[in-house]
Amino acid sequence: MRHGSRLDPPNRFETTAREVDLEQMEWDTEYLQERLNRKIDYLDDQAQSVVSENTSPDIPFRYSLNPYRGCVHACSYCYARNTHEYLGYNAGLDFETKILVKQEAASLLRKFLGRKAWQPEMIMFSGVTDCYQPAERQFRITRQCLEVAWECRQPIGIITKNALVLRDLDLLQQLAGENLVNVFLSINSLDPELARRMEPRTSIPAARLRAVQTLAAAGVPVGVMTAPIIPGLNDSEIPALLQAARQAGAQAAGYNFLRLPITVEPVFLEWLQRNYPEKRELIEGRIRSSRDGELSSSTWSERMRGTGQIAEQIQKMFRIFAQKNNLARRLPPLDCTRFRPPETDPQQLKLF
Repeated sequence: MRHGSRLDPPNRFETTAREVDLEQMEWDTEYLQERLNRKIDYLDDQAQSVVSENTSPDIPFRYSLNPYRGCVHACSYCYARNTHEYLGYNAGLDFETKILVKQEAASLLRKFLGRKAWQPEMIMFSGVTDCYQPAERQFRITRQCLEVAWECRQPIGIITKNALVLRDLDLLQQLAGENLVNVFLSINSLDPELARRMEPRTSIPAARLRAVQTLAAAGVPVGVMTAPIIPGLNDSEIPALLQAARQAGAQAAGYNFLRLPITVEPVFLEWLQRNYPEKRELIEGRIRSSRDGELSSSTWSERMRGTGQIAEQIQKMFRIFAQKNNLARRLPPLDCTRFRPPETDPQQLKLF
């Protein structure tokens, strides 16, 4: 099993930290291999709500729904890694092997949409972790939530790195028929080996492009996110990525510059040293030149794009090739006028 991280970094909220001393275990290759090949634990999440609200001006949606916490896709640079620390886990191996499953997500979504206070607007599936990560094959929670969305004619957006989204093509077509859904596939490389190293347990690039093609042919509005862009590693692929996206039928494209907030930074740097030691100095230098000497920035409007010459060159290149491929646009706005509250049990009184 391939992991994006080989670290168990200390949880920043814990007062004590443990360091593993392997000096006496150097000979025990079986034990060492076992440590680096963790089994995946699926844990029940007792969340009392499933729709989150954000106020970030950098994010083009207000509400998001995440059926899972943690992600088996194991991308070393996932900005959600540090959220696992709120749960008492770490941002390294715990994030990709201890997956919390919101078994009641569909019921919680139904309750949320049934509130009198709800003014319909788009809800993004996968605002934090991927709703079509491998766990979805087993638990089918995203599909259950899609069924609730269709029942209520609730507009939704989806962003995923997994071609598993095609399993729910029937529901997506129904939603698209009433202008209630759009989908983005995240594709940041066409090189299958690079993609496998960056995102160990996601669908290969060809499968994601086939997903774009299938969704487009079915009438589902679909775009591509080339994210994250890592200067010195995959930025040169932008022209080819956008051309492939257009040829597959994508209608829009976007990108984000690499972000390494808080405890994501050591996980990514360890990954970079392990996979591309000859490029580490170059890549790290280019990231710092785009972050005022740091490896990350939390400043609004800057954190998604970076600053400085390299960041500006990436932005300009993306803009030029997005326009060339007719992708420099937004997907059509979704229709919020069709919303209808979910049917409720007549014996159940509404509180809000």
